[in-house]
Amino acid sequence: MFNYKLQGTTGSARSGIFCTPHGEVQTPIFMPVGTNGSVKGVSPEELVEAGASMILANTYHLYLRPGEDLVGRLGGLHKFMRWDGPILTDSGGYQVFSLAKTNEISDEGVLFRSHIDGSAHFFTPERVMDIQDRLGADVIMAFDECPPGGVSRTEAQAANMRTLKWLERCKKHFEAKQREKNEETQSLFPVLQGNIFEDLRLNQVRSFLDLDDWDGMGIGGLSVGEKKEDMWKVLEVLDQVIPANVPRYLMGVGYPDDLLEAITRGCDMFDCVAPTRNARHGTAWSAEEGQINVRASRFSQDQSPLDAECECYACRKYDRAYIRHLLVSGELFGARLLSIHNIHFLVQLAKESRKRIADASFSSWSKEWLGRYREAGSIQVTS
Repeated sequence: MFNYKLQGTTGSARSGIFCTPHGEVQTPIFMPVGTNGSVKGVSPEELVEAGASMILANTYHLYLRPGEDLVGRLGGLHKFMRWDGPILTDSGGYQVFSLAKTNEISDEGVLFRSHIDGSAHFFTPERVMDIQDRLGADVIMAFDECPPGGVSRTEAQAANMRTLKWLERCKKHFEAKQREKNEETQSLFPVLQGNIFEDLRLNQVRSFLDLDDWDGMGIGGLSVGEKKEDMWKVLEVLDQVIPANVPRYLMGVGYPDDLLEAITRGCDMFDCVAPTRNARHGTAWSAEEGQINVRASRFSQDQSPLDAECECYACRKYDRAYIRHLLVSGELFGARLLSIHNIHFLVQLAKESRKRIADASFSSWSKEWLGRYREAGSIQVTS
């Protein structure tokens, strides 16, 4: 049921189709994040209208509340969320290491305390596979150790070794669960670590490929505080060694310029909370003006849409003056409109990238787009 069809390339930029039990996904793709089983403030119907075809949910949060058993009894994530398309769940590893109040890491797993009530919990690779099996997403991620940016090479290497051992356990347990069902209902993606150390990244790719022919591969441990130039170098190295016939999922990256930079370097799938998080702080993206603070007083009488090139619901129906009024008044509808716009903006940016890859104009188009977007952003900062 899971396969990837590479359709076109322009340099390292790729377009393709990833087939899942809940439908085909055209890549490059941006996946909106539904942390708690909901993309904050945006309904499934609005996501479809924005062009989203695959979404992400978070294992750590759903495990803590309402619990994977309840989700399973209610029919799994697709029925629970009323989302008919493909779903990906992360392993919860990033949240365990970054969000939980305390954690104790061992080769067996991670002991952590809930950020909600302080209760103690223990994640092992096998436990994480069981949770994601019960949630029922199409693509599930292996449990990995994600060290923060700025760690030493020794620390990154130790995390790589543990991630590899945990992957072996995830794979064994996952395959046993699939045999029990006697059907291919889920696909397991490994998560590459190695921080900014190119040799560690290369060695981990080789180790992963020695284990299996994966349906796809996650790239973790980036956008965690390292310099952007270092992230781009790592992606250029990985582009040369990750098999061309699987989708490359760059985890946690989703600002417009980062999206295009990563597509240029061979990445296919992206997720990030930035569209809705920025919206809640009054920030919108515009192709002509970069990142704008809609709360600014200069928009108080501005009757233009958030982005003149955008066809989302917010841009079709409302102007900046009204949306600003909602934001400064604390009306939830303002954040909802910005969320709808920002998600649409990224989804359509990925769609346009697919089109440009197909007609071999991606390189020139992306350079022009990035130059315009960044110049506009610098003007906003200095004005």
